[in-house]
Amino acid sequence: MKLLVTGGAGFIGSNFVLYMLKKYPDYQIVNVDTLTYAGNLENLKSIENDPNHVFVKADIRDAAKMDELIGQGIDVVVNFAAESHVDRSIMEPDIFVKTNVLGTQVLLDAAKKHGISKFVQVSTDEVYGTLGETGLFSEATPLAPNSPYSASKAGGDLLVRAYHETFGLPVNITRCSNNYGPYQFPEKLIPLIISKASEDEPLPIYGDGMNIRDWLYVEDHCSAIDLVIHKGRNGEVYNIGGNNERTNVHIIKTILKQLGKSESLMTYVKDRPGHDRRYGIDPTKTMTELGWKPRHSFETGIRETIKWYLDNKEWWTRIQSGEYQEYYSRQYGARLGDQA
Repeated sequence: MKLLVTGGAGFIGSNFVLYMLKKYPDYQIVNVDTLTYAGNLENLKSIENDPNHVFVKADIRDAAKMDELIGQGIDVVVNFAAESHVDRSIMEPDIFVKTNVLGTQVLLDAAKKHGISKFVQVSTDEVYGTLGETGLFSEATPLAPNSPYSASKAGGDLLVRAYHETFGLPVNITRCSNNYGPYQFPEKLIPLIISKASEDEPLPIYGDGMNIRDWLYVEDHCSAIDLVIHKGRNGEVYNIGGNNERTNVHIIKTILKQLGKSESLMTYVKDRPGHDRRYGIDPTKTMTELGWKPRHSFETGIRETIKWYLDNKEWWTRIQSGEYQEYYSRQYGARLGDQA
């Protein structure tokens, strides 16, 4: 099988590429990433010489390039490529629409033209909006996005659905809860808290810190997408959640306790606009239809995550300094040229 993985140098995408090559050593993966601030080729150091992994620096909005790549015998497209940080979407909504909506449409056109066997759109529970104190998001929950980021992801999802309904394109949409684990960009909550607390820096907490998220270890997310590729019914949406709802304050206090740091580092700041109060995913359909279940509890996953960040301090300090962005030109530029 030959896969095109977009956004494969980002957090979830790179974990997925590593997972798939380990599980299916005969699969071929063409990995496309434009290497914006969150794309980091250092995530893929362990496979940079793997003959079944080819990295291509390209933008999914580049129709000619996507047509060329998908036309080279691609069987499955897995679309991770996305602008994904809510705070950034509030400041620059246009970037999110261009990548998350228009970029998805470009990929769909190329996939339709070349008759691929599966298009998997990797989305988010944020497209459902916010929950009250009870209930969970199911695949039948109406879309009600509250931020420019989640609205742009919902727009991409609806295009994927439309290409299935109109053109018969074989698609699946996955919607996951908050991921955490190795290689997550340090602007996100868990790596941000680990990195700042380990340096005894103040820890910013939005509002009262009681916003609730369902947390999913990234490897468990990758295993679910694997099953969707191989077993997912065409046209279906699959929710992927960890059944690990925690408040932001609980997350931060858990990390501080494991690091042996004082809760006095916690600093409450003004809440961001449109901050959803609670997300919770019902993964029953994915578990019953595909036979998936997460292997990591939150307790085991957070321990492994903290250990990884402490053992790989150089990785996140290079991101904080911006040096990680030099890796592509140093390791790939002279050897492969700007488009390979």
